[in-house]
Amino acid sequence: MKSNLILRTVTGICFICVVVGCIMWHPMAFGILFALVSACSTYEFAQIINRSGKASLSAFNLACCSFVLFGAVIVYRLVGSPQLFCVYGLLLLFLVIEQLYLKKSDPLANWAFSLMSQLYIALPFALLNMLAFATGTDGKPTYEWHIPLFIFVFIWLNDTMAYCFGSLLGRHKLFERISPKKSWEGSIGGGLMTLVGGWVVSLFYGQPLMWIGLALVVVVFGTWGDLCESLLKRQVNIKDSGHILPGHGGWLDRFDSSLFAIPAAVIYLCLWSAFQ
Repeated sequence: MKSNLILRTVTGICFICVVVGCIMWHPMAFGILFALVSACSTYEFAQIINRSGKASLSAFNLACCSFVLFGAVIVYRLVGSPQLFCVYGLLLLFLVIEQLYLKKSDPLANWAFSLMSQLYIALPFALLNMLAFATGTDGKPTYEWHIPLFIFVFIWLNDTMAYCFGSLLGRHKLFERISPKKSWEGSIGGGLMTLVGGWVVSLFYGQPLMWIGLALVVVVFGTWGDLCESLLKRQVNIKDSGHILPGHGGWLDRFDSSLFAIPAAVIYLCLWSAFQ
C-alpha cells in the first residue's frame, strides 16, 4: 500500500506539472497538450464501449475527429479561419456513412456512441479554447492562460479537499449507488475550500464575485462530471477507464470533472460578460 501511495503521489505531481507547465508556457504547448488529451480520451472511451460489447466503434477515427475539432476551434479563435470545421463535418458524416458498408450488427448503437463521444468528450475540450483566447483591444487574439489554469486548479482543490474532509468526517453518502466513497461532508468541505480558493485568486485578478461564482460552477458541475463518469464505468463493469497513469487510472479518470466543468464555465463567463 505504501508503494502504491508513493507511485500515486509521484504520478499526480508529474501530471499536475505537465498540465500547469503547458498552460502557462505557451499557447502552442497548451494547444498540443489538450488536442492530444482530447484525442486520447476519446480513444479510451471508444475502447471502453468496444470492450463492453454495447457497440463496435472505430477508436482511431473518433480520436481523429476529436483532434480535428480541437484544432478547428483553436484556429478559429486565433485567425478566424473556419475551414477546419468543414473537415470536421466531413469526418462526422463519414462516421455515419461508413455503417452502410461495415455491416455491423447494431449500426444504430454505433452511431449513438460515436456521436456521444464527440458531445461528451471532444466538445468540452474544444471549448477550452473559448476560455483561453480572447480578442484584445487591438482586435488581435490574446492568450488568457490563467482562466483555464484556475478551472483545473479549482477541480484539483475540490477533489483533494473533498477527499480529506470525507476521510475525516464522512458519514452520509452523497451518491452511494454510483460512488460509494463520496460523502456529503466531503463534498461540502471541498466546495467551501474551493470557494475560498476563488476568493484568493480574486486578490490577484480582482472581481471577487466572478471568481467565487466560477469556483462554485466548477464545484457543482465538476462533481456531476465525476459522478457521470462513475456511472459510465458501472454500466460497463470496470474500475478504471484505463491504466495510462499509474495509480490514477486512465485519461477519463483524470479529466472526468472537467468534461462538465468546462462547458459550464464557458456559459457562466458568457452570461457574466453579458450582464456587466
